[in-house]
Amino acid sequence: MWRIQDLWFRYGENLPWTIRQFNLAIRAGSFTGILGPNGCGKTTLLDLLAGILRPSRGEILFDGRAVSSFSARKLARHVAMVPQDFSMRFAFTVRQVVEMGRFPFISRLGGLEKRDVEIVEQAMAELEIKHLETRPVTMLSGGELQRVAVARALAQSPRALILDEATSNLDVFHSLSIMSVLKSRMKREGLTVVAAVHDVNLAASFCTDAVFMNNGCLEASGSSKELINGEIVSRVYGVKAAVCPDAFGKGVQISFRLPNRDNRIAQPVKTTGNSP
Repeated sequence: MWRIQDLWFRYGENLPWTIRQFNLAIRAGSFTGILGPNGCGKTTLLDLLAGILRPSRGEILFDGRAVSSFSARKLARHVAMVPQDFSMRFAFTVRQVVEMGRFPFISRLGGLEKRDVEIVEQAMAELEIKHLETRPVTMLSGGELQRVAVARALAQSPRALILDEATSNLDVFHSLSIMSVLKSRMKREGLTVVAAVHDVNLAASFCTDAVFMNNGCLEASGSSKELINGEIVSRVYGVKAAVCPDAFGKGVQISFRLPNRDNRIAQPVKTTGNSP
């Protein structure tokens, strides 16, 4: 699907490198979690995969073709993206926003056909936003708006879906619900999902593959079952991490502590001189 070859990126000629000497292959039909501490370059990497940014050096290939060679409309027929902070300036209804996902497939003067409407309906149903379809998006909560963004992306019928912290504004139920929808699409339709995930436990539960980043570099990549372990998590995040089977017996649970603070008891402050 994607192949990244000796990728370097920075936002200006005199600025430090945000992505450095990055090489990675993302498998078609995988659910790949991009993990790492804040500021490690996850969002920049996703913007490069989506063609929003162009490499300073190196190359990113999608199905063997440079991402930079696609027009925005052509790439949108294959790849959809949900940004970290999705917002709309105008009071479009929820349905209108989800329908925008069909724009890459219709002519500028054309309208939605029956199949387009069916795809929009399915996306709204999967994200449980059908009851909001006539509401202006400017009146939605952050979590509701995020679900609309995912529905719009799914309405593109993409082969690959990129998500940047798509569950960051969601409660536990809707976080699990969205990840379950994406995993089902992956299994049912072969959808490739690439998601920056802040919650390591969420990644361990849903991702087939994991990519760990640190300081703009690739730290490790491979099967999530093999890579999401105490050693790598501790090294990348600078914490003490322990991995054990989860309570449901279907995965793992990662626990965290700050380093060198276990069972530490505060000692009274020693004073010098005579007491008053």
